Amino acid sequence: MRERVLTTLHGLFLLLVAVLILFPFYWMIASSLKPETLIFRLPPAWLFRPDLAGYVKAITENGIVPALVNSVIVTAGAVALGLIVGAPAAYALARYSFKGHAQIQFWYVTNWMLIPVVVLVPFYLLAANIGLINSPLALILIYQTFVVPLVVWLLVDQFAAVPVALEEAALLDGLSRFRVFTRIALPLTLPGVVVAAILAGIFAWNDLLYAFILTPSTDARTAPVVMMGFLGGYIVPWQTVMSCAVMISAPVVVGGIAIHKYIARGLTLGAVK
Repeated sequence: MRERVLTTLHGLFLLLVAVLILFPFYWMIASSLKPETLIFRLPPAWLFRPDLAGYVKAITENGIVPALVNSVIVTAGAVALGLIVGAPAAYALARYSFKGHAQIQFWYVTNWMLIPVVVLVPFYLLAANIGLINSPLALILIYQTFVVPLVVWLLVDQFAAVPVALEEAALLDGLSRFRVFTRIALPLTLPGVVVAAILAGIFAWNDLLYAFILTPSTDARTAPVVMMGFLGGYIVPWQTVMSCAVMISAPVVVGGIAIHKYIARGLTLGAVK
C-alpha cells in the first residue's frame, strides 16, 4: 500500500513538473493563434477559434522566412567550423600531457566569462575594414568565441573515456594518429559530438547581440533580430511576435526530439572511466 502511494505521488509530481515546463510552450502557441483581443483577456480564453493572421503577417510582410534561412546558414556554418576546430583540440587535450595543459583547458572554459562587447567592438572594426558587415561569414567567425570553447569543454571527457589500449592497437597496426582520431575516437564519441553540436547550435541560433550589430541590413538579418524589430514601437503586435517565436523555436524543439537518444548517452559517456 505504501509503495502504491509513493508511486502515485511520484507520478503526480512528474506530471506537475511536466505541466510547468510545457505550459510556456502552450501559451506561446496559443497566443500565436488567438486574435489580439483575446491574448491579454482576464480570465484567459482557453477555448477560441484559431486565427492564422499572425503567421500570415510574419511570412508575407515581415520577412521571417528569409531570416530563418539566414539563421540556418549561420548556425550550420558556425557548428561545422566549431566541430572542425574544437574536436581535434579536445582530443589533443585528452590524449597529450604537456606544459601548460591545465592552463589551456582552463582558458577554454573561462572564454564563457568574456563580456560579448569586449569581443564585439574590435571584431566589428575588423569586419568593417575587410567588408564582412552583413555577411553570414562574420557571424560564423564571431560565434566561434563561444562555440569552440563549448565543444572543447564537452568533448575532452568524451575522448578521455575512449580506451587508450584500443588506440595503441590501431597505431601498432599502422594507422596514423589522425586516422585513429577519425576512425576510432570520433565514432566512439559520436553521441557526445552530437550533444556538443546541439548545444552549440542552440546558442548560435538564439544569438541576438552579435547578429543585431553585425547584420544591420534587412536581407542579412537572422530570425531573432527580425522578431526583436516588432518590439520597438508603441503598439506591439503580440500575435505576430508569438507566431515568429513559434517558428523560431520549432526547429530547435523538433531537432532535439529527433535525436534525443543521443543526448543522455552523450552527457554521460565520459562520466565513468
